Amino acid sequence: MKTKNLLITFVLLILNSSSLFSQNTFDIVFPNNDRNQKCQQCIQIFSKKPKEVHFSIKREGTNLYFQVNDKKWFNLLFKNPGDGLAVDVVVRDRYKCEYETINNTQIRGLLLKPIYTQKLKSGLKSMEENVYKVHVGRIPEAFINDKLEYNILFLSNKNLCNYYWVYNLESYPWELLDMGMYLDSLTYNPKEIKPSGKDGYTIRNKTLKFKIPFEKNKAEYSQEDIRPIYDSLRLTDFNIKTINIKAYSSVEGSLERNIELQEQRVNSIVKALQAFQKPTIKTYVSSSENWVEFLNDIQGTNYENLTSLSKEETKVKLKGSLSKALEPILQKHRKAVLELELEKKDKYTNMLTNDLLSKFNTAISEGQLDEANKIQNSIFEKMKKKEISPEFLRKMNIPKQVKFAKIFNKNSAYRYMLNVREAVIVYNELIELEKLVPKNAEVKYNLVAIKLKLWHFKWKEIDENKLKNQIKALKTYGIDNSLISRMMVNFHIIKAEELMKKRDYDNKDKSVNYINANYKNFPMSNYDYLSLAQFFTYYANINMAVKLLDEKVKSIDIDENLLFYYLNLTLVDINSTNDSNYRTIMLNAINMNKSRYCKLFNSIEKGGVTFQLLEYEYLRNTFCEDCNN
Repeated sequence: MKTKNLLITFVLLILNSSSLFSQNTFDIVFPNNDRNQKCQQCIQIFSKKPKEVHFSIKREGTNLYFQVNDKKWFNLLFKNPGDGLAVDVVVRDRYKCEYETINNTQIRGLLLKPIYTQKLKSGLKSMEENVYKVHVGRIPEAFINDKLEYNILFLSNKNLCNYYWVYNLESYPWELLDMGMYLDSLTYNPKEIKPSGKDGYTIRNKTLKFKIPFEKNKAEYSQEDIRPIYDSLRLTDFNIKTINIKAYSSVEGSLERNIELQEQRVNSIVKALQAFQKPTIKTYVSSSENWVEFLNDIQGTNYENLTSLSKEETKVKLKGSLSKALEPILQKHRKAVLELELEKKDKYTNMLTNDLLSKFNTAISEGQLDEANKIQNSIFEKMKKKEISPEFLRKMNIPKQVKFAKIFNKNSAYRYMLNVREAVIVYNELIELEKLVPKNAEVKYNLVAIKLKLWHFKWKEIDENKLKNQIKALKTYGIDNSLISRMMVNFHIIKAEELMKKRDYDNKDKSVNYINANYKNFPMSNYDYLSLAQFFTYYANINMAVKLLDEKVKSIDIDENLLFYYLNLTLVDINSTNDSNYRTIMLNAINMNKSRYCKLFNSIEKGGVTFQLLEYEYLRNTFCEDCNN
């Protein structure tokens, strides 16, 4: 697993000096039209900076340090006596909503005394592998209790050549894309998306997703209303275990009334579905106004001018005749998106553990394969519920014979799915099984999936070329091309890590480009999307991460963490935020989790991206409309 907080630097080139604060600028020279000439060397060094090189300002108490992960590049940048840097200490109060405008100044806060080459190089200290830092200043006493951020002025022969501000990108765990394992069929372990290493790993049952339209002003749904939906699920062998409902109202009318109506609707739907079965259905419900589809659907119509209005201004416009005119659009926005998790009906659910084991071993000894398979699945269900330990699997007597190959494969694969640390043991078991059934596609697939993990975790020496050929050879055993493509993407994810450690950036980029060109060849879970986006970002390919998520963020049922990760990636890009579609994405985030959206504009030290986003008038207006309270 990789998880790392990335501090990304964003460049603003200094073009003139007409708007400086009346403050001490020390001996710094602010070039005008001669900037390219005076900063030629500095510009070249930055243009050739490997994208994997990162730097930032770190605060420790009242001390500020410049931190960098590449000493060689540091020494190139600070070479001549007049090369150096200075820190601009920016205060959050600069962006108060009561200010009508913000002064457009090159130096946004208080400029600290510059530090030049001799002092930078003599003070640079190694902190850990590929992390170096040097003291560059102290926070003024008057600012100690303020919310602060720190921008960097890079100087060449005392000329200001680049002005950088730093923002914080929230990190998530990322791993290989889930390849699943063959049990009765290909079974995945989709993980829940949780930030910063909070691992959530659950083996899920079958899931179904569909939408229920709402009639205007109707709040009650009967069992008969829901029966066509229930019948379409064909739940002969399954019960509904959980329902996750996201309910949406159209945007006209009172927010409070809209939310109240949606809650009545979803509670009515859950009650109707519960009437079809005895086991209690766990439910998770959220309600919001459907601004996303509203703003998308009025694009290109006579009502497109509404996209430039605030939410309250839009609601005022939608009173009366305009609401009636827009009803054909609005009626499509009233709905619930249901995600049902189903669990297989289990006739052995109440059988005692020891009796279940005895019955399984008897079925095996008597060659009753269908019965043994059903009992085995019941044992798996009890393990999902943590009613019995995974060690129980070792007590199941499965002879290594061809007729029991499927059951043996399931037991080994399931043990691996429960605990990846069993990978080496399970791999060796499946190698032995493969000798019995050398042409069994499911065994071969499971072997290659585990082998990729073994390589990834450095648990086994792997011949890369041989592994690549094994992946491609799966096609001859009937494995679908999309599954093979997913494995090849994982192959190159691991390969990119290997090359990155060797600082072989060119070949690393070839693997990253392969991944970017091939991920569309197979379906991905939300966790896969976020994992791959985090992978691209980690390797300094933010544009690839943004492109990966561009289409998903326009959907009302996007995962919340995916949406907020996209905002982290794009909020600092003025070209993105000035796009009219971006407001739709922001309103989607505000509807999902308003407090989380507002937190993005906190200082870096308080968990935000950066409060300097409020330099952008468009973002500042949205923030002040929704977050000022």
